[in-house]
Amino acid sequence: MDFIKQLLVEQGVSSQIAVYLANMIVILLIVGVSVVANFVTKKIVLRVIASVILKNRFTWDNVFLERKVFHRLSHIVPAIIIYFSAPLFPGYQTFIEKGAAIYIIVVSMMVIDAFLNACNDIYNSYEISKVKPIRGYTQVIKIFVFIIGAIVIISGLIGESPLILLSGLGALSAVLMLIFKDSILGLVAGVQLSANDMVRVGDWIEMPKYNADGDVIDISLNTVKVLNFDKTITTIPSYALISDSFRNWRGMRQAGGRRIKRSVHIDTTSICFCSGEMLERFRKVQLLTDYIESREREIAEYNDRNAIDKTMEINGRQLTNIGVFRMYVESYLRHHPKIHQSLTLLVRQLAPTENGLPLEVYAFVNDTNWSVYESAQSDIFDHIFAAAPSFGLRIFQNPTGYDFSQALRSDV
Repeated sequence: MDFIKQLLVEQGVSSQIAVYLANMIVILLIVGVSVVANFVTKKIVLRVIASVILKNRFTWDNVFLERKVFHRLSHIVPAIIIYFSAPLFPGYQTFIEKGAAIYIIVVSMMVIDAFLNACNDIYNSYEISKVKPIRGYTQVIKIFVFIIGAIVIISGLIGESPLILLSGLGALSAVLMLIFKDSILGLVAGVQLSANDMVRVGDWIEMPKYNADGDVIDISLNTVKVLNFDKTITTIPSYALISDSFRNWRGMRQAGGRRIKRSVHIDTTSICFCSGEMLERFRKVQLLTDYIESREREIAEYNDRNAIDKTMEINGRQLTNIGVFRMYVESYLRHHPKIHQSLTLLVRQLAPTENGLPLEVYAFVNDTNWSVYESAQSDIFDHIFAAAPSFGLRIFQNPTGYDFSQALRSDV
């Protein structure tokens, strides 16, 4: 600065004007150097870095380019030049240094933000991200980084130590707890959800309280997003998954079977003992041939051994049409290509009701896809409804208008 002033004075410029001109020349030089440094950094250094990253055999480092980590980092170079040029202006040195330092801190926070976003993107490219997402943790780190950055900036502006501000935060802890309540609860919930493996991205969860019924598409610090089957999106607070109950269907998908638990109601007045003619007809059903023969043999041996009087059909043991039908349905399910044979499979009677005798099918379809499951379930019950009359059974149904009109016609 003094050298430039002396040169100007030697050229015949007055000392007062020489001071202003020297300051302007130095400012222009600093601006010019900063522009050149910024140009070199962005056009040369960044291109070299990008070329190295794109040409290597790794793909994960491309994310740092996409998130512009190095691009944001390049903004620090001009600020450093301005910071170290501050002594050239003694009267404004403190102001310049503070301004440059604040700018460097802000840029550094933006670089860390981009870096954490890149790390999250890289982590999400691996399958483990669906089991243990880290987005919530990166958001917590960002909060701490921005808080610390804000404290350092404020302390620099007021000329006090950051420790003084930190000590003053104790008095504001209640306010901070209120402001960051959701973030704190979300952090705790995120740790518990991850540690206990309660929910993952891609899980089908059901939470009636929030009208959520669909696949988890995002888990963040404060919220869990669920894409419902009607294509709407429900946003659930993370801590709600800890404080409230929800159903996760992941176990069903992992087991590879989706449960059928449905009943048909049999009209109890159609239940009867099997006559010889009925047994002959049932014996022709391929799925029942072996069962009928073994059961007839077993019953005959029992009745003979106990000297059962067969003049009354109620005496001793007898086959019933409902029992044979139940075994037929079970055998049908065991031969059905869409039923999972390794999981629970049974056909059982429930307690009779005013709507007849419930015959429940409890089995698992071997494909968890919704459309396949519904198709298989419908196919099974189509067959059950159609097969029941072949066993002399009637499916219970409350009288309809058609039934009443038929009764009136018969009376006429």
